Amino acid sequence: MTAIPSQSATPDASASHVDQDPRFSRFIVDLFGVMAYGELSAFERLSSDARFSPTLRDRAALGRLAVIEFEHFEMVSDHLAGMGVDAEEAMTPFQPSIDSFHERTRPADWYESLMKAYVIDAISGDFYKALAGRLDEGTRTLINRIQSADGQGLLQTRLKSALSDDPRLASRLALWGRRLVGEALTQAQRVGIEREFLGGLLFSNANENQEKDMVKLFAQLTRNHSRRMSSLGLTA
Repeated sequence: MTAIPSQSATPDASASHVDQDPRFSRFIVDLFGVMAYGELSAFERLSSDARFSPTLRDRAALGRLAVIEFEHFEMVSDHLAGMGVDAEEAMTPFQPSIDSFHERTRPADWYESLMKAYVIDAISGDFYKALAGRLDEGTRTLINRIQSADGQGLLQTRLKSALSDDPRLASRLALWGRRLVGEALTQAQRVGIEREFLGGLLFSNANENQEKDMVKLFAQLTRNHSRRMSSLGLTA
């Protein structure tokens, strides 16, 4: 697999900022560290959950998604290596928090596992895209490549099919989806604040409206989640 170049051919202003400001560079490493461990955890989760699939076709589909997640992990690890950063060192600060999140949101069955993969993948993608828009071209390219795989389409199709086959799932999965999005947004906020990278990346310059802008970001993530739940016929 081809590694993502660690620098773009034509560095932009954000790239120069990274080179000139060691603190900002640390924020970038933290972003890649949490991304890498998130992708590795997703691979492990999907690989494990595939065993409980109701059909072999479903098992194969989740297995395929697990492979994609591991490829994403390798992309981010290669990018970190290109920056001269060891991936394990970058991931380690986030391991306890992410592991704790997955323990708190352990699915009760295959359908909850499917919903968890759908919700967390989408929320993570929205979050990283919001950050990437303010960063250098190399970071944006990496995040866009990671988000280009259509795992969301596969998960949405399978969830719609499951809900159509058994309408009684709707209330349970709607409640589960609400819990997941609440946990995910709380987790993102906590990790970002603890390591300072969220504010550092979103607000590289002094900004009196940082708190207001942060609220707007998380409100947008919530609205995106609501639209996705509506597309499944569920109430967010």
